[in-house]
This record gives sequence, C-alpha cells and structure tokens, in this order.
Amino acid sequence: MEDKKKPHQHPLMQYAGYAAQLAAALIIGVVAGMWIDKKLNIGFPIAIWALPLVILIGMLIKVVKDTSTKKGKNE
Repeated sequence: MEDKKKPHQHPLMQYAGYAAQLAAALIIGVVAGMWIDKKLNIGFPIAIWALPLVILIGMLIKVVKDTSTKKGKNE
C-alpha cells in the first residue's frame, strides 16, 4: 500500500513559507482596508485596523493547527 502523506519538509523552509504567507496576507489586508476606509469615508480608519487583525488571528490559528502534533499520531 502506497503512503500518500506529504514528505517531511525542513522546518526552516516550512516556517519561511508561513512567514511569506503572513506578510503577503497582511499587505493585502492593509491595502484592502485603506480602500474600504476611503469608500466608507468615515473619520476613524476602522477597516485598516480590523482587516489585518482578523488576518493575523486567522494565520496564527492556522500555524498552531499545522505545527501541533496530535496525541496518538504515529510519524
């Protein structure tokens, strides 16, 4: 039976990939937040704060789930 699991990557490359994803997502979030704030034309820039914060929380949850090991898992 053929094992269809992903091959193990070097941890440095894995974390570098996470960092690149995080940086790209935050840049997109800031630009989208600026665009939304400009369209809404309100006094306080709420979207430029909220979007990157939501993205950061989501990415941190993803990293924790991807890097944590489950009990009873044989590797």
